[in-house]
Amino acid sequence: MRIAIFAAFLLIALAYSAWKGGAPERVMVAIALVIVIWDRFLVTHGTIVYHSLDVGYLALDLFGAATTLALAMTAYRFWTLPAAMLHAFPLLGHLSRAIDVTMNPVAYLTMQVAASWLLPPLLILATWHHQQRLRR
Repeated sequence: MRIAIFAAFLLIALAYSAWKGGAPERVMVAIALVIVIWDRFLVTHGTIVYHSLDVGYLALDLFGAATTLALAMTAYRFWTLPAAMLHAFPLLGHLSRAIDVTMNPVAYLTMQVAASWLLPPLLILATWHHQQRLRR
């Protein structure tokens, strides 16, 4: 049920940002869509593992961190910096798993996905702030 709630929340945030956001918000929408499609590919092909280092999600998280960091370095928006940090947090989970292979799989999963819950409200707030700036 929590996956469906997150998916609905993300869909609302992406639609609102694609419709009302500026260029940085729309770039973030494109990055998020690539991540969602990549995630669905990993899930449907059964390549997800939590008992060892998950190379598919490591590559996905590296992509997310690199692209949002590039966005943060080029966009004239504050919200892109926290977005880049939120995309970098899962890399700590992968590093922890690589260091300690006896880590509980639930802890590894949680470290991969927990920060993603903060991205939709951040994107909604960023888009709303962009609209307020345009009105001023």
